[in-house]
Amino acid sequence: MTPALISIFCRWPAPGEAKTRLIPGFGAEGAAAIYTKLLAHTVDVARASGIAFELRVSGAPPERFREALGAGLQVVDQGDGDLTDKLCRVPAPAIVIGSDCPGLTPALLISARDRLLTERAVIGPASDGGYYLLGYNDPARFAFTDIEWSTDSVFTQTLERFAARGIRPAILPELSDVDTAADLEAWPQFLP
Repeated sequence: MTPALISIFCRWPAPGEAKTRLIPGFGAEGAAAIYTKLLAHTVDVARASGIAFELRVSGAPPERFREALGAGLQVVDQGDGDLTDKLCRVPAPAIVIGSDCPGLTPALLISARDRLLTERAVIGPASDGGYYLLGYNDPARFAFTDIEWSTDSVFTQTLERFAARGIRPAILPELSDVDTAADLEAWPQFLP
């Protein structure tokens, strides 16, 4: 069995284009600085897990991400389309994560990988009703198509999609991601 590759979805932290919901509280430069720290944290966590990973990027050429985060990184352009299109391009087995979850740890990534050795899928719920991690052993287009992204029902919709196919994903501990200034209250080290 091929081990799952972690695919980190991220964008270039350009002011005004990264973490735009943080702009009212921190300005465009501040929001980009916060996201820069979150992205570096995510890459550090993935490296520390010892699991093979790649960056799935947008907003800048892959070379720019390598220059900023490490020349040896595997970097793939996300390509055109919406989030569903981009997620559907990740081949199974996979563990897909975002780059804005300060509570993510190497142990959680290792747990997700290990769960996929015996389970068909694994999911890490986010406190806002979404998820911070989705792992799957078989193609999971059904889990992404026609999902109402950025709503508090993404996690529930995703579980329903798997249940309809007789799959009961392993569930990791719930974590918070960073979308608003209030989300940073517990994580002052990520402030600009």
